[in-house]
Amino acid sequence: MESHEPDLREEIPDQSTVLAIQDDYRQVKLDPATRAMLDFAVKLTVSPHDMCREDVDALRAKGFADEDIVDVVQLTGYFNYTNRVLDGLGAEPEPEMRYGRTVPRNGHRAAREALTSGSAQ
Repeated sequence: MESHEPDLREEIPDQSTVLAIQDDYRQVKLDPATRAMLDFAVKLTVSPHDMCREDVDALRAKGFADEDIVDVVQLTGYFNYTNRVLDGLGAEPEPEMRYGRTVPRNGHRAAREALTSGSAQ
């Protein structure tokens, strides 16, 4: 997330909201479609074996077209892949990719909590 913080700032200029989203997006007031998309991405990340047709249907119900859903799946998969490769090699982000705070190497709190609490399902 840190390396893409400038993109997030283009959408949300408020620093406290940006940091809150990075900490745990579930604690931020987001529109229902964005929340559904993020919940979907977390579930795909932490428990891909639990994904089912109903997850896709839930995004459709929030207004996502099939092409949008494919984009969400492709981007989530791509970032999971690149993160696993970098983690597997013990690579750290370049200093210029950090924006004001350090995220623990074992991931964001929201993803960890979703994994242990089952709330991403």
